[in-house]
Amino acid sequence: MRIKVCGMTKAEQVKQLDELGVEFAGFIFYPKSPRYVFKSMPATEIKKIRGKINKVGVFVNADPDEVLKIVDACGLYLVQLHGDESPRVCERIANYVSVIKAFRISDDDNIEWKIREYYDAVDMYMFDTEGVGYGGTGKKFNWQLLRGQNIRKPFFLSGGISPDDAENLKTFQNDPVAKDLFAVDINSKFEIMPGVKDMDKVKEFVDKLKD
Repeated sequence: MRIKVCGMTKAEQVKQLDELGVEFAGFIFYPKSPRYVFKSMPATEIKKIRGKINKVGVFVNADPDEVLKIVDACGLYLVQLHGDESPRVCERIANYVSVIKAFRISDDDNIEWKIREYYDAVDMYMFDTEGVGYGGTGKKFNWQLLRGQNIRKPFFLSGGISPDDAENLKTFQNDPVAKDLFAVDINSKFEIMPGVKDMDKVKEFVDKLKD
């Protein structure tokens, strides 16, 4: 199972993720986030990060031109749009770089209805937990809501995934909807403080999930 570790703020930890075989590192370019990467690393340092790991830029309702400038300046491989971006805005960015559109899921959402306008506009989806504002909540949404859904596009599963969830994720992989599960996204449950990962926890989780 592919893994994305989001909220990275230290180049040496990204290198460690690469060595662990983690496929994606997320960098948050939302100034209101406690993990806003430009507080810790300039674009030149992000661009210098090499290896097999793919750099993902996370944006919230950002100007598309600004997004594309940062993609170039930081050498990003993917863009994750985590705000209220319209399909048109998503498509404009997706003409230049692969786009993941995040959807915050609550118990009464009709998921197929929520995502349908974006099907032709983006490359992948992400399902996260509904919360106040646009940051991560650290809480899990009810994965059962995805049961029986026809997603028809690769998706990331996010929202409060913890070190104890490795077995739950393996079970979820057996559900028919998981045929489209592309990767899992982890963040706050694996931190010492915002933006600083507990690499022992990350390694243990990676080992269990890729076992």
